Amino acid sequence: MGLSTLPDRAMSRARALIRTREPSLLIVAAVIGCLAGLAVTIMSRLAQWLHVVLFSIEPDGFLSATAMISPPWRAAATAGGGVVLGALFLLFFRRARQIVDPIEANALHGGRMSLRDSLRVALEAIISNGSGASVGLEAGYTQVGSAMASRIGQRLHLRRTDLRTVVGCGAAGAIAAAFSAPLTGAFYGFELIIGVYTVANIAPVMTASIAGFLVAQGLGAAAYTIEVPKALALHAVDYPPYLLLGVIAGFAAIAIMRLVTLAEVIFQKSRLPRAIRPAVGGAILGGLALYSPQVLGAGHGAMHLNMAEGVPAGLLATILLLKIAGVSISLGSGFRGGMFFASLFLGVIVGKLFAMAVAWIAPSAGIDPVAAAIVGMSALGVGIVGGPLTMTFLALEATGDLAITGIVLAASILSAITVREFFGYSFSTWRLHLRGETIRSAIDVGWLRGLTVGRMMRTDVRSVLATMPVSAFRSLFPLGSTQRVVVTDTDGRYAGIILVAEIHSTPSEDVDDTIQSFCRQPDKMLFPNMSAQTAAKVFDEAESEELVVVDDASSRHVIGLLTEAHLFRRYAEELDKARRSLAGES
Repeated sequence: MGLSTLPDRAMSRARALIRTREPSLLIVAAVIGCLAGLAVTIMSRLAQWLHVVLFSIEPDGFLSATAMISPPWRAAATAGGGVVLGALFLLFFRRARQIVDPIEANALHGGRMSLRDSLRVALEAIISNGSGASVGLEAGYTQVGSAMASRIGQRLHLRRTDLRTVVGCGAAGAIAAAFSAPLTGAFYGFELIIGVYTVANIAPVMTASIAGFLVAQGLGAAAYTIEVPKALALHAVDYPPYLLLGVIAGFAAIAIMRLVTLAEVIFQKSRLPRAIRPAVGGAILGGLALYSPQVLGAGHGAMHLNMAEGVPAGLLATILLLKIAGVSISLGSGFRGGMFFASLFLGVIVGKLFAMAVAWIAPSAGIDPVAAAIVGMSALGVGIVGGPLTMTFLALEATGDLAITGIVLAASILSAITVREFFGYSFSTWRLHLRGETIRSAIDVGWLRGLTVGRMMRTDVRSVLATMPVSAFRSLFPLGSTQRVVVTDTDGRYAGIILVAEIHSTPSEDVDDTIQSFCRQPDKMLFPNMSAQTAAKVFDEAESEELVVVDDASSRHVIGLLTEAHLFRRYAEELDKARRSLAGES
């Protein structure tokens, strides 16, 4: 054997070990976590270096905590970043394709991601955050971490379930490294990337999360730590106001996501070239930064300022509105980044404003402004990002206080319920929805895309012409012979379905009448490429137990039949198979 066969033999041996020995997957997860921690360290340092160079802040300072932009011309850095992003757009324009993020990858593509596209996302996120755009690096962190994991998994030819798990490992390692919070990173992977928590995935995801955390700590990465200025003393009787805050945060999250979408629509309808929009958005953001630098960046430094200090309500409200405007303009104009940390910052302000309002309305309520800030931070984060347990563990690891953790979990659940009931999406899945996707989480529904009407229908269809006399139909189809008969016109186009019992029970004064008037559901039909979910909606609208399948909407030639009972039976079988696969039973 030649040396050229050694890599192939090593890969084959590795694949065999991973499939037969669970500890082998833990080694892969640890490597992925280390790579994610390294990526987070590099990206955060590059963005911080840009902050220092462009805005002349201290090397260990925070951009959003700057008292003022001095000299004022430095505020033009945001527009400059937009120009660079526009140039990158033009550079990649001819090769541009829709970039798959970790949630979409796990939901629709079995964990397959492009590393090249993800590195481009990371570069654009560094430029966006580094030039002061009101976005965080978390989207870039998770994109690169997950893409590296996906590449490793694809090289090892992992099974679909294992590949989805390692993608979650990459995201978990990245978030753990970014926040110095391994539990937060792990549950980010469970709730938002994999979509399910099972015994089979807990060990690799936790391993990757801890590895990412340790590597970032060892390399001295500047983590998004959340410092609480004082110890909190909370009891069960303190729950009601904070639960109300959870609901309010849910509605605030919906409003913010709608505003971001509105800003994007405005930029799209402005007729500005796509490459120019980030520069225009950056110029507007720079103007806002001259009034308050707290609109710049993800808002890490600004969060600590507003949580620790007694800021007047009027100023807090102004900062809230400016930050929402900054996030909307940044994302709407085309800057690349996420809303993870921005949502935490906005939640802190919402929580403190809520505490001030309660203290003014009911001074005896005794609500703690710091506790309200933490609850608001977590609840608004859940509303926008998703993941109640992720945000709960973030609060726990930030405060070390179990008492407030219970309140945070309760408020986060109420926020999640509010958003699900009145909106139905997190920020990530909402943007996928705007692109035409129907996924609402990272739960694997890609297999459902293959469960089409064409695969489930039966093709032994017997049809009659709509011009057939009633008497002839009754003779050909006596009672009990069949339930329904498909009818076509003289050109072979679908014309409806006839219920045999109905045509026999209806008296006819003229036996030479045709069966045309007995046709039902002439406009309700299925197409072979329809998914099971879409077909189920058509059955519900038609209120029929059986529908025809036609080749297309124009020719309407009947090619098959599908019953509602068979559709749901096949759906249940595939769903059960997927659940067993996720649980590691297959």
